[in-house]
Amino acid sequence: MSTELSEIYRAFSDPTRLRILNLLLQEQLCVCHIQEVLDLPQVNTSQHLAYLRKTGLVECERVQTWKVYRLRQSGAPNVQLNLKCLAECIKLDPVFTSDLARLHKALKRSRSPICVETTKTVASQKPIRLSPPIKLQ
Repeated sequence: MSTELSEIYRAFSDPTRLRILNLLLQEQLCVCHIQEVLDLPQVNTSQHLAYLRKTGLVECERVQTWKVYRLRQSGAPNVQLNLKCLAECIKLDPVFTSDLARLHKALKRSRSPICVETTKTVASQKPIRLSPPIKLQ
């Protein structure tokens, strides 16, 4: 699936979807962890994840009763470049750094050891590799 530039920017235009992408840039996650970090109702979290899946930026795998989300493996340069740029930009925003701290705590105190193990198992699969850094002038 080729992701058009306008689709990428539409997906990036929502702060909640940017926060989700920030989390998924770190590792593959169960939807329950994303929901906990963002402190959103399950329905809202699922709607944003469905939108990201529809645009081809993320994919999910159902393992038992859990859905584990990850960035979609894509060799498309426009996706890779935009994710790389996002990864650099989010380092400067306190909301995103706070989300990462909350994610770390959420994973430590996860209510379901099975869910954590599922995430770790799925995470042991091939990770997404972003292209080498781009030199901006």
